Amino acid sequence: METGVGVSANSGFKAIASPWHLLFILAIEVASVIRGLLMSNQLRTAAQADRLTIYHRTIAFQWIVFALVLAGLWLRGTPVYTVLGERWKSIRQFFTDLGIGLLFLVGSIVLQSIFTSHAQEQAGKQATHFLLPQTGVEIGWWILLSLTAGICEEALYRGYLQQQFTAFTKSVPAGILLSGILFGAAHSYQNPRQAVIIGIMGVVGGVVAYWRKSTRPGMIAHTLQDVIGGLAQHG
Repeated sequence: METGVGVSANSGFKAIASPWHLLFILAIEVASVIRGLLMSNQLRTAAQADRLTIYHRTIAFQWIVFALVLAGLWLRGTPVYTVLGERWKSIRQFFTDLGIGLLFLVGSIVLQSIFTSHAQEQAGKQATHFLLPQTGVEIGWWILLSLTAGICEEALYRGYLQQQFTAFTKSVPAGILLSGILFGAAHSYQNPRQAVIIGIMGVVGGVVAYWRKSTRPGMIAHTLQDVIGGLAQHG
């Protein structure tokens, strides 16, 4: 039984949860994308967004989806570490994943700077300004939200969905591409161009997860990028 993220040549493209469970998770994600688009349009025109409520609900929702993913694994008899990667067995493994995560973070920042002009960057900031923390309390919750997104989204997209898509299409590239596309779509509330860039980063993250058989480097990069992105635009 597989214990690492990604499908090896000997795994026979075995699904890690049932097809019905995959459809259930996809239905939740599609509904979330639609709701995110509708809510973001309303909040941009609102006089004042209740950011703390948004943070609280988003954190709760992501952990609920994470729990549902784990439930699907349990029903299939699949180990939890299939979507996380094996535990670190040495300090060297920890620092290796940390180093890869930091390199991935730098690469993501460079990628965004290459594909985004100054005007587009400003438009992107304006599109998400209503979400950014403005007070000390909001900053604290933003960091917790970033940690939640780093763990839950990487486990969902690079761990669960990537392996499920790979198993059902019997193609590793297809699994990586489909999960990356869905990851970009989940961030379409920002703006279409930014969603495409995030989707590309999702594909790159999928390659890293498949290579390392772990989502931990992606979790590190994802968390730090969200924290830095929110605090850099603070105020």
